[in-house]
Amino acid sequence: NDEVINFYFNLLMDRSKKVAPSIHIFNTFFYPRLLKVGHQGLARWTRKVDLFSKDLIMIPIHLGMHWCLAVIDNRTSTITYYDSLLGDNHQCTAALRDYMVAEHLSKKKQPMDPASWKLVIEKDLPEQMNGCDCGVFACKYAEYISQDRPFDFAQSDMPYFRRRMIWEIINKTLL
Repeated sequence: NDEVINFYFNLLMDRSKKVAPSIHIFNTFFYPRLLKVGHQGLARWTRKVDLFSKDLIMIPIHLGMHWCLAVIDNRTSTITYYDSLLGDNHQCTAALRDYMVAEHLSKKKQPMDPASWKLVIEKDLPEQMNGCDCGVFACKYAEYISQDRPFDFAQSDMPYFRRRMIWEIINKTLL
């Protein structure tokens, strides 16, 4: 699943090079590494990218048996957690805020007030009604957010989205 999620998210990032908003994607290994070693252990991950020049930063979150999405929105100084099972993960949003504060100090050589970030656990979103579609939900949340589109899909759309994503991955392009 890591490979599928990473490939799909890279398609989103490639598309953002042509159309707004600008996005940066961290791969599925970023979040566990962040929890394990903190910002210092991830310094080279952003050696060639200025996260603060991007509109959105997307992080797929794998919780063992479940996929979620975290999005850092530099336009609104908001870090939002999207879970198709409507779970809470305040540890995630706080860890990402602390990461951005440390990244700002490292790259911009200026402190950033952690209170400048709004941390949100989104509850108004399409909800997963089974035990197997969390990865598709996380990808679709990311796709819609990457286009500044409101969520207008439901569990009933997942079979179509699965087929569409297979086509997009095989053809290395988003529809």
